[in-house]
Amino acid sequence: MHIKSIGVYCGARLGKLATYVEAAEDLAKVLVENNISLVYGGANVGIMGYLADSMLAKGGRVVGVIPQGLVDKEIAHHGIQELHVVESMHQRKAMMAELSDGFIALPGGVGTLEEFFEIWTWAQLGIHAKPFGLLNVANYFDKLIDFCRHMVAHGFLQERFLKMIQVSIHPQDVINAFMYYQAPVARWSEQDDTFGERQIKI
Repeated sequence: MHIKSIGVYCGARLGKLATYVEAAEDLAKVLVENNISLVYGGANVGIMGYLADSMLAKGGRVVGVIPQGLVDKEIAHHGIQELHVVESMHQRKAMMAELSDGFIALPGGVGTLEEFFEIWTWAQLGIHAKPFGLLNVANYFDKLIDFCRHMVAHGFLQERFLKMIQVSIHPQDVINAFMYYQAPVARWSEQDDTFGERQIKI
């Protein structure tokens, strides 16, 4: 799979560890070295802003997508090569998904997780077949991954969908995995042999 652009979900805050900022720097370096454009939320604050600035400093291409409401709060990054202003958060996520060939989540808050889980849900349903992963800096996502395994153990998530997520502390490892990504059979598709599962009658 040829990757030209990657959507990155990350925090509008810097976090408490210098490691998070360093991870954004490392990711920017890897994207530029692999001639991959950054697609992100278009802000100039937090890890988001630091990542965009790192890309620009290294000669990389940055595409931002931001809703008008956040532009009005003066947190839009007007120094990037391409900034799309949309009406809503929903349109922001849809455009980021359209513009990206794959997705990576850096440490972030509720918004970062919401974006990541939505793109994962879409993948399970076969809405897209693009790769996605977690950059597990300072073991930030360990408990999240453990909870995902908990969902598998309790029958609410199939193992094949958990294996979709590419996880590493090294951005180049995630990019390399993306190159060979093969999407599993989508949920409730004609090829899904679990489609006929029945509810337990009580």
